[in-house]
Amino acid sequence: MTAATREDTPVAIEGGGVELRMTEVGGDMTAAFVRFPKGTDMTEAVKGLPGDMCQCPHWGYLFSGRLKMRTASGDEIYEAGQAFYWPAGHVPEALEDCEYLDFSPTKEFNEVIDHVKAHMG
Repeated sequence: MTAATREDTPVAIEGGGVELRMTEVGGDMTAAFVRFPKGTDMTEAVKGLPGDMCQCPHWGYLFSGRLKMRTASGDEIYEAGQAFYWPAGHVPEALEDCEYLDFSPTKEFNEVIDHVKAHMG
């Protein structure tokens, strides 16, 4: 069995107030601790992926803030205190400072993160 805290999880992406920490937790799943400041829009970061959207599903919990998730079928708003499932095909935008924890299939998540890192310059 594996457990992780935000403080003990390595930083994978950092800059402009964005912080993403991620670690494999077993079962081919990765835990990610994410902080997005208000106004963070991941549109450019995921451009070039199929549909110009994140293609990895995520299950998690939004600790604080409000997040808009753009999808091909319309926008959805998530608020602090909600557990969520985001299927493949989404782009997040922080409407307020956000902090959340999500669990994602490791292979698919690494593909998206590698793409995001390559487009960050």
